[in-house]
Amino acid sequence: MASIVSIIPIVLLFVLMLGFKMAGHKSALLTLVVTVLLALFAASPLGMIAPEHAEDSVVALTGWAVVEGILKAVFPILIIILMAIYSYNILVESKQIEVIKKQFTSITDDKGLLVLLLVWGFGGLLEGMAGFGTAVAIPAAILIGLGFKPMFSALVSLIGNTVATGFGAVGVPVTTLCNEVAESGSASVAQICETSAFAIIQLAPLFIILPFIILTLTDKHNLIKNLIIALWVGVISVVVQFVCGYYLGSETPAIIGSLAAIIAIIAYAKVFARKSKVQDNETFTFAESLKAWSVYLFILIFILVSGALCPPVNAFLKTHLVSAVHLPVLDSTFKFGWISNAGLMLFLGATIGGLIQGLSLKRLMVILARTTVNLRKTVVTICSLIALASVMNYSGMITSIASGLVAVTGDFYPLVAPMIGAIGTFVTGSDTSSNILFAKLQAHVANQLGMTGLSTFFGMEGGQENWLVAANTTGATGGKMISPQSIAIATAACDMEGKDGEILRSAIPYALLYIVLGGLMVYFGC
Repeated sequence: MASIVSIIPIVLLFVLMLGFKMAGHKSALLTLVVTVLLALFAASPLGMIAPEHAEDSVVALTGWAVVEGILKAVFPILIIILMAIYSYNILVESKQIEVIKKQFTSITDDKGLLVLLLVWGFGGLLEGMAGFGTAVAIPAAILIGLGFKPMFSALVSLIGNTVATGFGAVGVPVTTLCNEVAESGSASVAQICETSAFAIIQLAPLFIILPFIILTLTDKHNLIKNLIIALWVGVISVVVQFVCGYYLGSETPAIIGSLAAIIAIIAYAKVFARKSKVQDNETFTFAESLKAWSVYLFILIFILVSGALCPPVNAFLKTHLVSAVHLPVLDSTFKFGWISNAGLMLFLGATIGGLIQGLSLKRLMVILARTTVNLRKTVVTICSLIALASVMNYSGMITSIASGLVAVTGDFYPLVAPMIGAIGTFVTGSDTSSNILFAKLQAHVANQLGMTGLSTFFGMEGGQENWLVAANTTGATGGKMISPQSIAIATAACDMEGKDGEILRSAIPYALLYIVLGGLMVYFGC
């Protein structure tokens, strides 16, 4: 009964967005209200609330859960979304987007390669460095600028922003996953490397299938060519990511793997793809190129310098100008670093780039204000969704859903292990949050099942447990594709607010294929 009650918010969200075709902000807000009511009147009687909160007031627990959700939504998710779209709007205002468009098309007039370069290569790089929606918002906005339709741009950006999310924001999801199951609370380098490698093995077929899908959505008439490109780019991506994950850990697979994919796509374009004569005559000086790309160049520089790739700077930023808000009842403290978050790096990079492109500071602030106003519905959507996830977590709903699946599936649990990770990401919008919620559950089930097979391939102690733990992030990356939070980012970037349901409907078949393939890889690897 607890599992049935717990799944109501998820089902309701699907019904409102798909069945009633209700706008995303209305669907999310209504679902939040229903979730709060379930938490108030059903969670405690059904024994869903965790023991540490069992004696707390349900009203207070639910209220502070909503507060925590709204804080997480604004800091930093909404800030990052706002700044990502602000950066694109600067390019439109300065007309430098036209130079970028011509430079992309100068590589090749093969639309499939251009789309793959943006959503798989460039998008994966953004996910690896920053995460939090940048890999959906920025590629989708550029695709719109290149003349692609909004629905197509949103869909391929969501499909592309999947496998890289497991290692996004410099490996935080997998590192967090391993720390959750480590007895000391801090995982060893060996455990992180092994779990990273396992996740990449489980995702291996998708490194080829997803590029093929992206290419085919762009051009349905050249399937053989699409397959060849997908094999070329996919094999390079998965090999490079596996080597990085197994030998270096979780920080670099998405970054270095995406760079390798970009090089592979450009190399294929130079050798095999034809260019039109018009394109051959279109050239730009180094200064013109630098000016056009200055926004993204400075964003990249600030993210790299402020991130884990530059430890001294990263440590300084994370320990200065940090606000902390104590959340009573939840017994937790919400912290936000004003100078360490990716949103600030996006703002600084975009603003400096805009100044280089000839826009005044006053004009840039007008662009920022206009962008903020245009995102008002997205604000409601994201705040409602993250608050909903927080309420479901503290009321025990998410744990009840997972426990129900474990009880029903038994020895076939590895088939649905990725689905649990996907549910976590669907609800929370975050691979990291999904790993926090379900890492211990996956490890516990792995020990009960006593799995063998590929999980012991590397001969490391704990391999059996790590194989199923890795399955959580495998599924979580698939859930990212249809997470209402990701869809809200895509609708904002493509100026499609109110059409969340249409995007969700288009993405569901690919997400289901993703999760099923992930489940099969986990099951047959046990």
